[in-house]
Amino acid sequence: MKTVVIDPVSRIEGHAKITINLDDDGHVVGTTFHVTQLRGFEKFVEGRPFYEMPAITARICGICPISHQITSVKACEAIMCVTVPPTASKLREIMHCGQIVQSHALSFFHLSAPDLLLGFDSDPARRNLFGVIEDHPELARDGISLRAFGQQVIETLAGERIHPSWAVPGGVNAPLGSAGRDRILAGLPQAKAIALRTLDFFKGIVDKFKEEIGVFGNEPTMYAGMIDDNDNIQLYDGGLRFVDATGNVVVDRMPAKDYATYIGESPMPRSFLKAPYFKPIGFPDGNYRVGPLARLNVAARCGTPAADAEFAEYHQRFGKIVQSSFYFHYARLIEIIYALERMELLLNDPAILNTHVRAHAGVNALEGVGMAEAPRGVLMHHYKVNEDGAIVWCNLIIATGHNNLSIGRSINQVARHFIKGKKMKEGMLNRVSAVLRAYDPCLSCSTHAANPYAVEIDLVEADGTVADSIKA
Repeated sequence: MKTVVIDPVSRIEGHAKITINLDDDGHVVGTTFHVTQLRGFEKFVEGRPFYEMPAITARICGICPISHQITSVKACEAIMCVTVPPTASKLREIMHCGQIVQSHALSFFHLSAPDLLLGFDSDPARRNLFGVIEDHPELARDGISLRAFGQQVIETLAGERIHPSWAVPGGVNAPLGSAGRDRILAGLPQAKAIALRTLDFFKGIVDKFKEEIGVFGNEPTMYAGMIDDNDNIQLYDGGLRFVDATGNVVVDRMPAKDYATYIGESPMPRSFLKAPYFKPIGFPDGNYRVGPLARLNVAARCGTPAADAEFAEYHQRFGKIVQSSFYFHYARLIEIIYALERMELLLNDPAILNTHVRAHAGVNALEGVGMAEAPRGVLMHHYKVNEDGAIVWCNLIIATGHNNLSIGRSINQVARHFIKGKKMKEGMLNRVSAVLRAYDPCLSCSTHAANPYAVEIDLVEADGTVADSIKA
């Protein structure tokens, strides 16, 4: 028995390692995906006033703080039993679209492009953003520009690019002025041009990766994503739809408050990342995926012209339900186009400059659940408070957590396919890491373990069997 450890996994957000167990002939007999960090937000927020939660939980992550803030304010508003002014909801959605753009651009151009553009087997010393800049300078510049535009949208609305305090329970802190609206609208044509030509470029190279497409997590699973009443993708506000591996609707438009009826959570060994599962099927068979791939599988369309055209072509090429996790990259680019078009639609609404952007209320319910689509998938915040509004219990279900079971199985599938024999090439191990990058995991966001044991130590025999174990 031999063990190969990839530690740390590179070009992801957060800390993880992958353990691959081989038999004496060099064949994979098992893999383990370890998330090695613990954040602990669910415990240290206890006792804080509920209205502080949007600012606190946004600090979980520097990549997708807007999603946490928006999901948190929705949970707080369920506690307040308040209706948010329509203009405030639209402004929040614009900011959220800005985050989708900047986060997806980061994933595609900075984290995954080195594999896609330079090759999975290329020199690891050059297989990074600097190598992309050297070999594909125009595409690299496009990536930087697109991400900068998304951040500028957030800054224009909220005054800060990272961790703003603009979205608050009841609405937003300040309305949008005409100068800010016009500034965002002026930048949209260039951003859309970048997104469209990047997608055209990717469509031209995607067929070169047939082997990876065939094994990058292509087992049939369920999918979950938010939709609106017209079956369009909805990133900000909608009901959650579950479909099975053939596209049949299993649960439709589930409201946030009902999540515990359908979603269970299980601790995982040797990991601080818990694994949600579809309760009616049970653990671990109730496996489902979230994120761009899932959103394009559960919706009938995007709801904006250019994105709908790309949506139709995508499904025409790959089928009604797209299974391979390699296509997360493709779906991400379509969602950038959708987010830009959605932003433009909302900004051109005359009511977007309305100054009534906040409602006020106190504690009118002792718990609340918020739900939104983070870049990586469905995000849920569930708070319970006392009569004074102090948090007494908190549960966070993060997008990468929803994908935990699929990530582990995808890693195993890729390892078994590419790692064979007693001599391993670096490109084989890179593909094991690359399937994890396809999910664009945010491990800093997602490490909220439900495991009652803080430490587990195993004594492992030479043949891989566990001789003894201590849990404390």
